[in-house]
Amino acid sequence: MPFWPRTPHNRQPWVVDLKSDTEAVLTCDLNRLLPATDPFGRQIVIGLGCFLETFVLAAQEQGYRAEIDHFPEGGSAGALDNRPIAHFALTKDAGLAPDRLFSQVLRRRTNRGAYDVNRPIADNVLRNLHQFASPDVQIATIGRGARLQQLRALTRDAMFGEMKTPKAHKESIDLMRIGRSEIEANPDGISLGGPFLEALSLTGMLTRETLSDPSSAAFRTGLDMIEKGAMSSMGFVWINTDGNSRSGQIAVGRAYMRICLQATADGLAMQPMSQVLQEYPEMAKFYETAHTWLTDQPSERVQMLARLGHTKAVQAAPRWPLATRLREV
Repeated sequence: MPFWPRTPHNRQPWVVDLKSDTEAVLTCDLNRLLPATDPFGRQIVIGLGCFLETFVLAAQEQGYRAEIDHFPEGGSAGALDNRPIAHFALTKDAGLAPDRLFSQVLRRRTNRGAYDVNRPIADNVLRNLHQFASPDVQIATIGRGARLQQLRALTRDAMFGEMKTPKAHKESIDLMRIGRSEIEANPDGISLGGPFLEALSLTGMLTRETLSDPSSAAFRTGLDMIEKGAMSSMGFVWINTDGNSRSGQIAVGRAYMRICLQATADGLAMQPMSQVLQEYPEMAKFYETAHTWLTDQPSERVQMLARLGHTKAVQAAPRWPLATRLREV
């Protein structure tokens, strides 16, 4: 499996143009954006930052130092365009030691299940996540108290709000891969596989139509899963920036990737709770509450919020083969 990191809705929007054996350019596949739920492409850019950090770790594992130049031709605060996201070059470095986090790359998962509410997160485990802060990103965590309960409810309500917003929910429905054949044909998006879901699909209980219908059992099951997941969160980690620049979003993605790998090493499950930070009108009240609770200055922006806890492992999400994301020029 390729070392693909997480991106919103598993869109895997990266395209790598190979310039030589040691030089390449990363661009974004504009057909993989999420205009309803990520209208400014902020979450997609963060996902591209996750890709870059994974690339740096993989290069280091092979004894190469990766030099990354973000937005070498400039970037737009508005819609993403065809300009490069990053240029990277590799230099062999015999003295470069592998990064300890690389061993977690293939173990990292996004886990949307219910977490163990009887197993709190140790303070030192939460503190481990703070080490990836930098002048560009601030990292904070919480693992107990009234604010934890408030964040559980806020993230749940934002997810409910997205499901009840037809345009936003349709974007997710259109990207659902129901059953093995759909998943294998399009190994991206939101995978609904496994024997139980396959059986529901065959009986007609699990279809795009039932998932879109608020009166259906499938829709109500989706709400119940959200409730169980969000309200079992045993901690949260969030990443803030001063302002909302494209380069800052890349820095957030790189930091978030390292947080994910550290959490994996420490036995934690994670799930991004992105709805509460999204920038379309129906999310405005959740967005404003999150920023009231999680920022200190008016210029601060909460870029990522993820829930944490302990639970059983899940399978890796499907990924497109490496060859589909490479171009030789």
